[in-house]
Amino acid sequence: MSAPLRRVAERTPPGRDRHIDLLRAVAIVLVVLGHWLAVVVTYRGRIGGDTVLAFVPWARPLTWLFQVMPVFFLVGGFAGAASLGSYQRRGGDAIGWFLCRTDRLIRPTTAFLLALGGAALIALLLGADPATVGMGVWLACLPLWFLIAYVTVVLLTPVLLALHRRAGLAVPAVFAVAVAFGDAARLLGGPGMIGAANYLLAWAAVYQLGIAWREGALSARPRVAVPMIVGGLGALVLLTVPGPYPVSMVTDPGARLQNTSPPTLALLALAVAQTGVALLLHERGGRMLRRTRPWTAVVAANSVIMTVFLWHMTAVVIAVLALYVTGLLPQPPPGSAAWLLLRVPWLAFLTATLAVLVAVFARFERRAFKRRAFERRGGPRPASGPGRAGASTFAATVAGAGLVVAGLLGTALTGAEGLSAPRLPVHFAVFFAVYFAGAALLWAARSWHRRVTS
Repeated sequence: MSAPLRRVAERTPPGRDRHIDLLRAVAIVLVVLGHWLAVVVTYRGRIGGDTVLAFVPWARPLTWLFQVMPVFFLVGGFAGAASLGSYQRRGGDAIGWFLCRTDRLIRPTTAFLLALGGAALIALLLGADPATVGMGVWLACLPLWFLIAYVTVVLLTPVLLALHRRAGLAVPAVFAVAVAFGDAARLLGGPGMIGAANYLLAWAAVYQLGIAWREGALSARPRVAVPMIVGGLGALVLLTVPGPYPVSMVTDPGARLQNTSPPTLALLALAVAQTGVALLLHERGGRMLRRTRPWTAVVAANSVIMTVFLWHMTAVVIAVLALYVTGLLPQPPPGSAAWLLLRVPWLAFLTATLAVLVAVFARFERRAFKRRAFERRGGPRPASGPGRAGASTFAATVAGAGLVVAGLLGTALTGAEGLSAPRLPVHFAVFFAVYFAGAALLWAARSWHRRVTS
């Protein structure tokens, strides 16, 4: 481990819950491995592909192990409540906290989109097929779906925290009921917009569980954790086996209903079970991370976690060009013994490619990471009194966050089939411009807020 990261690890505040950081690091590993293992690539003069679930039905229950996006939102709610409380105790306000919190998300995302847009433009100028370029950009942009929901719930953290202090665990319960109504609307053929609300409601419910954990409403004790595990898994089995939901917790081409687009009640049941597991392992994880070496490893992983997440599907795009288009990797039937054996060199190449991408682009995330570590040690902090964000800063922050979310949404909605030659550059130019306008507004709001609170 590098000396700077070791120093950051050694200066960790004694009150920090290290188990939360471990959960985040484990979750990112499982997400990356799950995506890499699920991809099936075909090349017959033209790049194609699908998910392994289209060929290997027995893999559907395995998605219960690899679908750990709920853990991200659980951890996000816990960490968000903790950092907001700490920020406010130092005299800061909610707007200043949001601007600091999203800096760690926006910096690496901006670098990612700039590099991706530049690569797509160069490919088009060199005469690449626009549909193929569109498919590559769509695949690389898959991680952006997470950011769309996550930035939104982070912005809503002060409201969600206030709701918890007023109503406790009733808040995620109400969100879950609303998700069930959205599911019913989809199952009964109702308006699609009702079900689309689940993109926010479901992830907000999981985020709220993290807030409840931090605030003490969920105790890290077996008497709380075990019923959540048993109840969550029991509900998941009932909802998926005899119930109307598919077993797969990721996109399944053969299913009429999907559990992630938008999130469903079945996914919330899995989230409850995962929350129980996180609570049950809390004490053991905390004991292990009191040792310097494992804790430094977790700190190192968390210092590049957004970079890893953003770029892991770009590694797949590079691997497709390097291994399949060139014919270096054979294409046996998906799910066969030969195909399973070839997952080993596939994963090895992806790991090496991602390591190079992280080495190049992690600097953007680590810059924000080091700033936050510095501030936790007593560096620049928001002042009280006249340093409160004014109406203009508030408006710029909300508008900036809205434009960022809109730009990410438009980019992610490209579609696997790509776009026609005239539309592709225009499409990405528009939504990249929307995103960068939002990022610029957030940067301006952050600079203004820093000046008026210093």
